[in-house]
Amino acid sequence: MADKKATRAAYGETLLELLAEGVDVYAVDADLSASTTSIRLAEADPKRHINVGIAEQNMIGVAAGLSLTGKTVFTGSFAVFGTGRVYDQIRNTVCYSNLNVKIAPTHAGISVGPDGGSHQMVEDIALMSALPRMRVLVPADYLSAKAAIRIAAMTPGPFYIRMGRANVPLLYESEKGFELGKARVLRSGCDVSIIACGVEVTLALQAADMLAEAGIQAEVIDAFSIKPLDEKTLLASVQKTGAVVTAEEHSVIGGLGSAVASLLAKNPGILAKPLCQIGVQDRFGISGEFDELFKEYGLDAQSIYDTVVQLS
Repeated sequence: MADKKATRAAYGETLLELLAEGVDVYAVDADLSASTTSIRLAEADPKRHINVGIAEQNMIGVAAGLSLTGKTVFTGSFAVFGTGRVYDQIRNTVCYSNLNVKIAPTHAGISVGPDGGSHQMVEDIALMSALPRMRVLVPADYLSAKAAIRIAAMTPGPFYIRMGRANVPLLYESEKGFELGKARVLRSGCDVSIIACGVEVTLALQAADMLAEAGIQAEVIDAFSIKPLDEKTLLASVQKTGAVVTAEEHSVIGGLGSAVASLLAKNPGILAKPLCQIGVQDRFGISGEFDELFKEYGLDAQSIYDTVVQLS
C-alpha cells in the first residue's frame, strides 16, 4: 500500500485502452483536458476528443448529441463544474432521455486541497444519486477507477464516476472483480462494520489496524457502487456486527451515509447501536494540504478510530 497514484490518472489511460479494444469512445472536456488526463485520448486520436472550452453546459449537450449517434461518450472537467454547473443538462438531457453519457469529472472532495472551498465539491454524490437512471461509482484507488470507467463504458446509460486529484495508496492488485452494484469486503470483523468509499477506504483500513490493537475487530467494506448499493453484502455485515460507521469524503447529507441509513431504515432491528456517519458536516471546504484538511474535517484514520471506540 506504499505506492500512490491519483484516481484521475486512470481516466485517460483507460480511454486509450477502450479505444484499442474497439469501443467507439469519445471524450468531451471543458478546457481541463490536461488535469483530467483525457488529453491522452486527444493525442492518440484528435477527432475523438472535443474541447468545448470553458462552457460546461455545452460540454454535456455535445456529449448527448454524440451519444445519439451511437458513441460511448465521457465528459470530464472538475467535479464542482462537471456536476454542479451542469446539473440541469445532466438531469433533463442525459438522464431524462437515458442517454449513453458517462459523467466522469476529477478533483472531487476536499482532497483538492489548496484550491479551497470554491473547488472542493462535497455535494456531487448527492446530486447524482438523486437522478433517476444515474448509476454512481466511487473508486478507492487507481485500479478501481480503471474498473469503474470500464464498467461505465460497457453498460448502456448514464453513469457518474467520482475521481480525485491527490495521489492515494494503491489498494488493489488488479482492476478485475469489480461489478456494478457490488461492494467488496476488504477485512473481516465481528464488532463493527466500517463502510467507506473513495479515499476513506484506505483510512478505514488504517483505523481497523489501530482498532485491532485495542481489541476491536472491524469489518471494512469498500462501497465501490453507491447506486445501486450492494444491499445484500452490507446487511449481512451489519447483521453480524450490529454496529455501523460510514466514512466518505463527501457531505454527510445525501452521500454514502445517507444511502446506508435509508437501507437500515427499511430493515429495522438489526442495529444494536446508533449509526455513525463520518463525512463533511454540512460545511464548505477550506484551503489546506491533504493531511491537515482530513484532520480538520474529522476524516482521518484517527477520527474513524475515535468514532468506533466511542460507539463501542
